[in-house]
Amino acid sequence: MPLRHLAGAAALILSALASSAIVSAEPLRDVDAPFEVAAAQTTAPNFVGITNWFNSPPLDIASLRGKVVLVDFWTYGCVNCVNTLPHVTALYEKYRDRGLVVVGIHTPEFPFERSAGNVKSALTRHGITYPVAQDNDSKTWNAYRNQYWPAQYIVDQNGKIVFQHAGEGQYEQIERTIAGLLGANS
Repeated sequence: MPLRHLAGAAALILSALASSAIVSAEPLRDVDAPFEVAAAQTTAPNFVGITNWFNSPPLDIASLRGKVVLVDFWTYGCVNCVNTLPHVTALYEKYRDRGLVVVGIHTPEFPFERSAGNVKSALTRHGITYPVAQDNDSKTWNAYRNQYWPAQYIVDQNGKIVFQHAGEGQYEQIERTIAGLLGANS
């Protein structure tokens, strides 16, 4: 191919790329909130495939209607999960008498995290008194289409997921959402 054809083809490609960038340009979205949009008003799945319940008899999402539920996916071997636990336990202590139910979903990443004894020791070590479900086969994880440790889902009184966050952080937003649903001053 002659050089002028290559130059012309390159100019055409660059022009197409530049115009498509302009045409497809959209306002920047809040990069801290990708899950909030995705989670808006979807019905919360039930807790399925649970091998053990700690600190509670078995729970199901339907019986929690009328309550605000914070579903927290975690595993005790994950440092990011452990970093979120003080915030989750503080929310439970602050709002449990106002209608908040926290349900920890312990979904193991590694084989040693599948041990019920190890999970129970972790609950004691971290001062966790809210209900925790052991999801060794990732069935609840899959029902929520979860992909990350840690991840929090807030379910409103009608059983709809109204907020979702993966990773550490957004503690103030999580608390504002819970307090707002409960009609409580944070």
